[in-house]
Amino acid sequence: MDVLCVENLHAGYGPIEVLKGISLVVRQGEIVTIIGANGAGKTTTLMCISGIVRAREGSIVFQGRQIENLPAHQVVRLGICQSPEGRKIFPRLTVQENLEMGGYAVASPAAVKSGIERAFELFPILKDRRNQAGGTLSGGEQQMLAVARAMMGQPKLLLLDEPSLGLAPLIVVKIFEAIRKLNAEGIAVLLVEQNARMALKLAHRGYVMETGSIVMSDKAEVLLNDQRVKDAYLGK
Repeated sequence: MDVLCVENLHAGYGPIEVLKGISLVVRQGEIVTIIGANGAGKTTTLMCISGIVRAREGSIVFQGRQIENLPAHQVVRLGICQSPEGRKIFPRLTVQENLEMGGYAVASPAAVKSGIERAFELFPILKDRRNQAGGTLSGGEQQMLAVARAMMGQPKLLLLDEPSLGLAPLIVVKIFEAIRKLNAEGIAVLLVEQNARMALKLAHRGYVMETGSIVMSDKAEVLLNDQRVKDAYLGK
C-alpha cells in the first residue's frame, strides 16, 4: 500500500523553480532514500511534503488524502513528522522540554509520556541529559534529539533530512541503527542523505535527484551497484 504518492510536483522560491515535476512513492514498511548533490532539490521535496513550502503544481497524496494545500500543522496531525536539516532543536529548552514540544499535537498526556520513554529507550544518552539544555549537547546528541522529537508526533511517515551531516562515523552508525529500528516497528521513512552509500545500504528503494528532477529510481541494492551512481555519488 502507498503511504505517500507524489506526482508531477513543482515548487520553488520566488521566481526560481527548484522542483521540476518530480514523482515518487513511499510504500508501507519501506525506507526510501533520495540522494543527490547539494542544490538538487532534496530538502525542498521534504518541505513540500511537510506543508512548509507550497507546491505550485502537482499532487501529494498521503494515505489516500490530498495534502498539497494543507498547512504544516495539519500535515503533522495527519502523521507526517520531519527531522530537519541542521537539527533545529530549541537550544534553551531542556532535552525533556524539546521532546514535550515534539508531542504538542498528541492529544493524550499519557501518549506524550510514553513517547518520551520510547525516546529514552531508543537513545539512552538523552535520558542522562534530560535536564540539560539542548544547545549544550554535542552534535550527535542534538541529532538524536531531533529524531526523537520528530518521533513524538507519532508519525506514520518519518521525514529525515541529512541525519548524518557533520557527525562522527560512530554516531552516524547509531543514528542509522535507530532509523532501522523505527522502520521495523512499522514506520515508513523518507530519507534525504548525502552519505549515499550508507543511505542505499539502509533503504529498500532509492531515487536519484539532479537539478530538481528525478533521473533514476530503483531498488536500493541496484542503485548501489550501478556504475553511474558509483561514479557520481559513491566514490571509490
